[in-house]
Amino acid sequence: MSQIHRYKQHNNNHQKIWLAQKESDLTMTDKNEYSREELLQCGYHGLHGPGTAQLPVPPMLMFDRITSITEQGGEYNKGHIIAELDIHPDIWFFDCHFPGDPVMPGCLGLDALWQLIGFFLTWSKIPGHGRALGAKDIKFSGMVTPKVKTVRYEINMRKLMKRPLILGVADGVMFADDKKIYEAKDLRVGLFSREQLDAGI
Repeated sequence: MSQIHRYKQHNNNHQKIWLAQKESDLTMTDKNEYSREELLQCGYHGLHGPGTAQLPVPPMLMFDRITSITEQGGEYNKGHIIAELDIHPDIWFFDCHFPGDPVMPGCLGLDALWQLIGFFLTWSKIPGHGRALGAKDIKFSGMVTPKVKTVRYEINMRKLMKRPLILGVADGVMFADDKKIYEAKDLRVGLFSREQLDAGI
């Protein structure tokens, strides 16, 4: 094989790889639903690559799929997310919380809502690393036990600020087999640069 032919073949292969990567980027960021495998990819690599917000990875990733994410819609027409977590008796938190009295820790459900707001921000193509910044009103009216089959989360975005800081504000609810058990108002998640995080925000 001649050097020129090898160069052309290498260039063609490189172009195919580049096009495949671009297609993958478009597929990942222009979607309205995400599988567990795609969420894991976001956890390990960021939805848009280095420098963009990541989801936690198992066991702290608190949903198995996003069934719907939209830029509009929801209670305030500012964005809406629906995600689900499959519950089974041997899921990790039942063994330690509590032995003989298994129940999902409320803080994990709350964290799932923050995770989803952070995902919405990076899905909106805003760079930065996500950090939860609080919530105003939180109510628990039920619990998740091994008898529950599916947990569903719903996020209604209320505000998306880009200046002077990047901030997402939303209301969230959590259902255990279609029964509403958690409600949180004014959940807040910010996106920060690495320099801001290294400086302590």
